[in-house]
Amino acid sequence: MTREILSVRNLEKTYETGGERLTVFKGLSFSVEEGSKTVILGKSGSGKSTLLNIIGSIDTATAGTVQAGPWNVTALAEREQAAYRSKFLGLIFQFHYLLKDFTALENVWLPAYMGGTSKKEAVARARALLSDVGLSDREAHLPSELSGGERQRVAVARALVNDPSLILADEPTGNLDPATAAVIGELLFSMADRYRKTLVLVTHDLGLAEKGGARYTLGASGLEPADLGGGAR
Repeated sequence: MTREILSVRNLEKTYETGGERLTVFKGLSFSVEEGSKTVILGKSGSGKSTLLNIIGSIDTATAGTVQAGPWNVTALAEREQAAYRSKFLGLIFQFHYLLKDFTALENVWLPAYMGGTSKKEAVARARALLSDVGLSDREAHLPSELSGGERQRVAVARALVNDPSLILADEPTGNLDPATAAVIGELLFSMADRYRKTLVLVTHDLGLAEKGGARYTLGASGLEPADLGGGAR
């Protein structure tokens, strides 16, 4: 029997600047089952990244609740937010955010070590993950010595190093050429399957969206089932 791992209820995000109010979304509700692969499409400015940032406790909601596993995300204190991101989440962004002065291997094992794992175990995990993403021969290279696709492979490995329950991916192929994007998209879904992770991904890439088990489009009326045949780009 599948279990609900993420529940978003009546979520609202409104920005106030110069006396003006801009509501990005309001009354947004959906749930995600453990082990599922959910893809959210939408036009630029529709709030896809904002939604993911709220789920990831990087941004705050104006109203509503987000429950992720045992974590009441919308009520977390700052210290609890850091623990939530470290212990429960794996985060992948459009830009890799690798530390430029650290090797691929160091970029992967450091988050585990900082989270309390021994260095020996963290390095072993990192090596295994880099092998899984096809970078065993590149682990001593700096980010500047890696291609764009290789950097995203490192980012995928880093997202998995703390054995998260939920992976959030924000336009993970957005900076890549179409051929490389297809390879990284396939890798991301295959790694989520291999490690039995729940994946929530936002993208404008219809090819990537086709891999999702549940596909939605975020628009003015909230989340609706995505029509991949028409204009979700």
